[in-house]
Amino acid sequence: MENREYIIYLYEEIGLTRRKLARLMALNHDVLSESIVQQHPDILMILKVRECQDISSKMRQGFKGFVKALACRKCKTWTILDEDYPDIFRTIPDPPVVLYGLGQVHLVNQTNRLSVIGSREPTIHTEKRMQQLLLPVIKDFVIVSGMAKGTDALAHHLAIKGGGKTIAVIGSGFLYPYPYENQALFTELAHHHLILSEYPPDKKPARFHFPERNRLISALSFGTLIIEAKLKSGTMITADQALEQGRVVMVMPGDILNPNTAGCHALIQQGAKLVQNTQDIVEEWLENKRHWQIINQKCKE
Repeated sequence: MENREYIIYLYEEIGLTRRKLARLMALNHDVLSESIVQQHPDILMILKVRECQDISSKMRQGFKGFVKALACRKCKTWTILDEDYPDIFRTIPDPPVVLYGLGQVHLVNQTNRLSVIGSREPTIHTEKRMQQLLLPVIKDFVIVSGMAKGTDALAHHLAIKGGGKTIAVIGSGFLYPYPYENQALFTELAHHHLILSEYPPDKKPARFHFPERNRLISALSFGTLIIEAKLKSGTMITADQALEQGRVVMVMPGDILNPNTAGCHALIQQGAKLVQNTQDIVEEWLENKRHWQIINQKCKE
């Protein structure tokens, strides 16, 4: 019995959090399932006796069937134990223990990625400004965003229409794409681009999923371009996470009277890169390209 399959089972069927799973894996037990069945003292520092008993009982009843079903899945399932796990996530403090991919999974290993995020309620000029900024370099970067309505969806559509590639990091399982209005976009991404999620395929969206997935959006790219942001918003959370991860934060300025851009101006005051045209993005990439390549190379060593 492989620890890899057991980790996925604990995550999906038992519902252990990634933090508990990370602590269990840090014990480096050769056969984790046996340690739980035997209620090893190290295990009991993480799980209660009753939890161990419940896990052992459920495993006897359903583990073999789970492994068979896992082998038949159409989506890619990584664990942090896997050699082909996206290494860039190993560089952040709280990486996914289990990760799912749907579509062209090789895109996760391309280094020239740019995250683009912003308001779910963009202004009337947002799409035009995004086109002016991004279309000239749309084939030079894999565009990363969150498939939310508004700016995220615009970013994905720009990449598709411009002949580029794009990655969506979503806050639900693949069987429950959210929001529903982006169902057609989800299908397009799944067939020709890439969708990532740290939630099992049958997991419905939940409010707390979206701040969690934001750390993956920022982690994937050398920099995050913020189109619009309110002072209190998920976009601002992502900006903070990008900075904590050592990534570049770039910001498009806007109307000083519009609350949708108040967060952008606050970030600029705090030292974020002000982006007025495509060349500003290119210069930031060239300035940070070597550092980004070193980060990606260290991941592989």
